Parts: sequence; structure tokens; C-alpha cells
Amino acid sequence: MSDGLTLFDTPLGRCGITWSDRGVTGVQLPEASDERTIARLRRRRPRTRIAAPSADARRAIDGMTALLRGERVSLDDVALDMEGVQPFHRRVFELARTIPAGRTSTYGELAKRLGDPGSARAVGEALGRNPFPIVVPCHRVLAATGKLGGFSAHGGATTKRRMLIIEGALLELEL
Repeated sequence: MSDGLTLFDTPLGRCGITWSDRGVTGVQLPEASDERTIARLRRRRPRTRIAAPSADARRAIDGMTALLRGERVSLDDVALDMEGVQPFHRRVFELARTIPAGRTSTYGELAKRLGDPGSARAVGEALGRNPFPIVVPCHRVLAATGKLGGFSAHGGATTKRRMLIIEGALLELEL
């Protein structure tokens, strides 16, 4: 089977997902239009075709949608196809997945947990290239000051803040 792609509705808007036989290959937070969301996904996976989600993709969609409704669900069981993901990025993504909904961490804390306290900037760069937002919850990682820091999704830090509020993270943050 070739890679599949579909859009799905969430409280944030229409997100997109791509998948292969090995798992989810990408997630896209809403762009300004469906066409832009699809184009962004296809930049990473050009051979995707619009299709009904596989059973695994459907479970991932259901979990992400529930999470974005404010339900405390874990997406740990969502299989990710990380073919082509650099080893350091893979380690960062796997570590970020351990941050539960409603909690946050910092780039520096993740760097320390990786055994390389000086790599906070590299952790941030990896999360800025995260092809699996929501499943790999890069929105739960903050700057050392406790401020939101950057966010590469459409809407930037405002979208990040909204996701954290939905998840019930206690925010005393300034944008």
C-alpha cells in the first residue's frame, strides 16, 4: 500500500495525518486552509494519496481528537514510522512522548535527561522539526524561563498556549 493521507476535525481546526504500513508518518496541525494543510504534509511525504484512514491511523486520529477535546488520553500506543528521522531527533521525540498531558518540561530538562545538558538548543531544533505534533507533544516543552518559547505550527505560540490550556497545563506564561 502507498502512503495514505486524510484530514480530520478537532477543536483546533482540521488537522492532517499521513501513514504507512509501519505507522504514522506525519501529523499536521491546521494551516490557514485544507489545501495548505495537505501541501505541508505532502512536502514531507510527496507520494501520499488521500484515503480512508487505516485502522492504526484511525486509532491515532481518535486519540488526538480526544486529547484536543481535553480528555486525558495517552498516545503512547501510536506507532510512528520514523524512517529517515535522525538518531538524535528520534531520541528527543521518544523522550518528549513521556511528558504526560497537563504537564510540561523544558528544553534544558530534556537535554539533561538525554545525558547532554549542553544540548538544549539542539533539543529545541529537533522539536521544531517534529513531523508528529500532538503524538510527539512538542507543545509541552517550554523555554528555561517558563515562557512558551517558539512553536512552528500555524498560529505559533498562540496555538501552543491553546493546546496547553486544553490539556489543563497550569499556565502562568506570557506570550
